[in-house]
Amino acid sequence: MEGSRENPCKPADVGMMRVFELFGKRWTGLIVSVLMQRAVHFAELRRAIPGISERMLSDRLTELGGAGLVVREVDEGPPLRVAYRLTEAGEAMEPALEELGRWAEKHLPGESGCPKTD
Repeated sequence: MEGSRENPCKPADVGMMRVFELFGKRWTGLIVSVLMQRAVHFAELRRAIPGISERMLSDRLTELGGAGLVVREVDEGPPLRVAYRLTEAGEAMEPALEELGRWAEKHLPGESGCPKTD
């Protein structure tokens, strides 16, 4: 009987869906990992993440701010400077991201990203 079968499809965990909706986007995890070290000015943050455009960085910071993970702080200067830092909720991501980093080192072979010196 076709109608009496159990549905073999089990929906994904809602919490995991929400996490990957945000952290599944390119650059988001890297931005958070840089901000874990300390508050950073926009230009410094862009230099810390090679390949990211100003527009993309701005968009991702806006998304992270909307999610309550990052706060934007303006120093009126002169010169006017904008810094970003993690909120308490953003800082709470540190253990999970560190564990993901350890997992990647163990299970994802590849270069370290640092040039080799002789």
